[in-house]
Amino acid sequence: MTPSTDAPAGRVHLVDDDPGVRDALTFLLGSRGLAVRPFASGPELLAALDAEPPQNRPPKGIFLLDVRMEPMTGTRLHDELLARGLRNPVLFLTGHGDIPMVVEALKKGAFDFLEKPYSDNALADRIEQALAVDAAMQAQGAQSAERSARLASLTDREREVMTRVAAGKLNKVIADELNVSVRTVEVHRARVFAKLGVRSAAEVATLLAGR
Repeated sequence: MTPSTDAPAGRVHLVDDDPGVRDALTFLLGSRGLAVRPFASGPELLAALDAEPPQNRPPKGIFLLDVRMEPMTGTRLHDELLARGLRNPVLFLTGHGDIPMVVEALKKGAFDFLEKPYSDNALADRIEQALAVDAAMQAQGAQSAERSARLASLTDREREVMTRVAAGKLNKVIADELNVSVRTVEVHRARVFAKLGVRSAAEVATLLAGR
């Protein structure tokens, strides 16, 4: 089995032990312009994820899992993904008798489940929605990392000024509290704004609130 070529956007990590189903879903989703990476089992997916280089972790995209598979069920595979810290959207393909299991998976954060037989268009639409959620989560993670890097670039004195600026204190008050000149506070304040990429005390407060 050769996985499809990676795409810049998120991809669908498809796991189903039925080769006919894998082929059909890969064709269906490919016809919608979605990148699919098919796997025959849970252990095969986990081995591929573990072998990814650090720059590709966590993986972009979603997981589309059949519930009843050998040697690892879809719900067990979901548990393994969670144990690895992966919070990508997970969709389950399930038979009627599997619903109690999948409801439990939903409580653990699964995105959705689609009961067989499912509509091709409904499945593809739901996958596209899950991919949009993943893209938003990835962007949020990137923004968080950038915010952390900007904060880490501040000196101790710049941090002291930053917290007081965020609290709405005037330069003169900050100068008195730190026992420095107002000019020194102005210089540090300007450096804080530049390093954090903000233009006002309100933006500093907002950035700190989002840490």
